[in-house]
Parts: sequence; C-alpha cells; structure tokens
Amino acid sequence: MSDTPIPAAAGTLHAALTPAGAALLDLLTGHLPGVHNAADHCNRTGTFPGDVFKAFGESGVLGATVPRRLGGLGLDRLYDVATALLTVAEVDASTALALHAQFSRGLTFTYEWLHGEPHARQLAERVLRAMALGDPVSGGVKEHPSAVTTITPDGHGGWRLNGRTTMVTMAPVAKHIITVAQTRGDGCPVRLATVLVSPDNPGVTVLDNWDGLGMRASGTVDVLYEDAGVPGADVLVRGAVGAQHDGALAGQTVSSITMLGIYLGVAQAARDWAVRHVARGGQAPPAAVRPLVAEIDARLYMLRATAGSALLNADTAAQEITDVAVRGRSMMVPFQYAKLMVNRHAPALVDDCLTLVGGATYSAGHPLARMLRDIRANNFMQPYNYIDGVEFLSAHALDLPYDSNYISARAARSLRSERSGPR
Repeated sequence: MSDTPIPAAAGTLHAALTPAGAALLDLLTGHLPGVHNAADHCNRTGTFPGDVFKAFGESGVLGATVPRRLGGLGLDRLYDVATALLTVAEVDASTALALHAQFSRGLTFTYEWLHGEPHARQLAERVLRAMALGDPVSGGVKEHPSAVTTITPDGHGGWRLNGRTTMVTMAPVAKHIITVAQTRGDGCPVRLATVLVSPDNPGVTVLDNWDGLGMRASGTVDVLYEDAGVPGADVLVRGAVGAQHDGALAGQTVSSITMLGIYLGVAQAARDWAVRHVARGGQAPPAAVRPLVAEIDARLYMLRATAGSALLNADTAAQEITDVAVRGRSMMVPFQYAKLMVNRHAPALVDDCLTLVGGATYSAGHPLARMLRDIRANNFMQPYNYIDGVEFLSAHALDLPYDSNYISARAARSLRSERSGPR
C-alpha cells in the first residue's frame, strides 16, 4: 500500500484560493500555538482570550478583510475567510467565532465603503481604518427579551441610544460595537438604524454575563445602553421596519456564511482526535469501529464539499449578478442548503467520535466534550436557525411568502406585540 497521501480535493476548504487568503493563513499559523495554550483555561473559566486577540491586532490578522487601500490584507473571498476560520476552529472554536465577528464586519463595511451613500462610506472608512490598525470591532443584532433597542434624536444633531443587545461576541475587548436600533420619531414610520458606539461611552455597559453551554471563551455577552449619546456621524438610518426586499439576503449571506468553516473545523478536529485514539498501538480495532470511522470520513468529506460549493457560489454571485434581488436569493438559498446539512450532520459526526473514544469523553474537561458543546451552537445561529431555515427553504420551493430580512421581520413582530398589548 502506498504511503503517498491523497491530495485534498478542490473546493473542500483545505487551501486558500487567493494571495490574500494565503497570506492570512500564513499569519494565523504563527498564532495557533498561542490559541491552543489559552483555549483550555479560557473554556473552563468562561473568560475571553484577550492576549490572543491583542497579538492578532499587532500582526494584522484583525485587518484581514479590510481593503489594502485602507491598510488591510484586502481579503474579500468568502471561501478563503471560511478556510481561515476552519483552521483556527480546529484548535479552538471560541477563538474562531470571535474572529468571524471581526472578519464579517470588515466584509460588510467594505461593501458600504464601495457602494454606500456618502455618509455610509465615511463611517465605513473610519471603522475599516481602525480595524486595519488592530481595533476589535464587535456587532450585535439580537435584542434582549427584556428591551427594545431604540435611538431617538437629541435635538442637537445627535442621538440617544437605549436598550440592550444580547449575544455580542467579542464585546469584552471591542473598541467599537455595531448595533441595530429602531428609530421612533413622532409621526414617522419606525425604521432600523445601524449604530456605532464605543464601550467607553457614558451609558454603554458591557456586561460580564456569558455562561454558555459551548463557545465559552467567545465573550458572547450582553451590552446595555442607558441614554447613551451617539454622534450623528455614527448612525446610518436604514429602511422601514417590516420592509421586504430580497437584496437584503446578500448582505446576510456575507455576514454569516463563513461561519460554516468554524463548525467544519470542529468536526475535523473531533475526527482527527478520535482516529488517533483508534489507531494508537497499531492493533486492528473491534469490528464495529471500522464502519463508524469510514462513515465519519465520508460525512466529513460531504460536509466540506457542500460548504465549499456554497461558498464558491456566494463569491461568484456577489461578483457577477447585478440584479440585487436575484443576487440575494442566489447567495442565500445555497447557503441555507449547506447550513441545514452542517446543522444536521456535524453534531452527529462529533457524537460518533465520542462513541469511538468511549466513556472518558463524558467529562466536561475532555477535548471532545468541548467540541460537542461548541458545534451545537450552529443550530441557533441566524440566518437561519433550524426552524427559520426550514420555513425559508420550503417557502422558496413552494413559492410561499417568506421574510427576506430577518432583522426587520423580528422588529416588526416586536412592534405588533407592543401594539396588541398584554392579553
């Protein structure tokens, strides 16, 4: 039998496709030992690996998706971003999730810088230049159940921000936080706004309240806004709440599709850990073990190929489709096909790895136990979680109505609930 390894298949997220993607992987390689050294302690204590992200900022990793003209690496391919996140997630998923928060902000603000209105371009350029210098930028769009996040004019050209955003990954070290709020001016329709705030602003409090089942070192905390002042230059007023347009699906895809790499990285790490365990000692394993190993490898190949195809499709659609609604649908639908498969098969794959290794994995401190908890997070990620994803894909297949902007749709539901009052 030949000892020559089989080359990695194209499109399965094993290598970068662009020079910028390769440069990011080279940078990350030097950081992986530090990520590994911090991972166990941070996971057990639920603390954020601040020193790791300080090193990321100093080396240029945090500016990876910032255009070169603004000081970054210029990485703009979703496929390559996902490949980089997969590489980090093989060592620690929490670190990869926090990096995703940074990379996705770079991708979306680059679009604003290239295509937005003058106000949006100016704000985007400020944020991107800060990222290129190493500033962590966090974002949160999910409101806490206890509050609706609102922004109101202060009468002097600025705004006052009130509310609470939940699950704001990387917020403990963020220099800038992007949040979504509702504008509620008298006699005007309720609109959404993108708001840039500093954690140092009076009235902004980053809470220390993350105690997740998984992703315990991701710093996915709540941020509280209590009459916080925001300059007019740091607010972008968007469309009316409840407005539907499939063009929004493109931005949502760009913001989230690269997370597929995170969960594939966890699945790959679990597979490698389990196979090393089975192969040690050089003895033939029990008969039931070998089919399970084969199935794990086959499912992992299937997931990597499926996610890689969806990412390549999204990159192509973003570059070549000019009709914004068609582009949005063409990016989101394949993304959701791939996400549904990853949601279903990746946790089962990791669970099978626990079965291969045995009862030692039934301990909170075991690496495979951490991987099982971490990989479960993808089922809750928008867009979409399982329930919303099934509604979206089935509506697409059956030509039924669907929400093309889950953030706006969620805000519309909160408005309807307020207007109907308690029952």
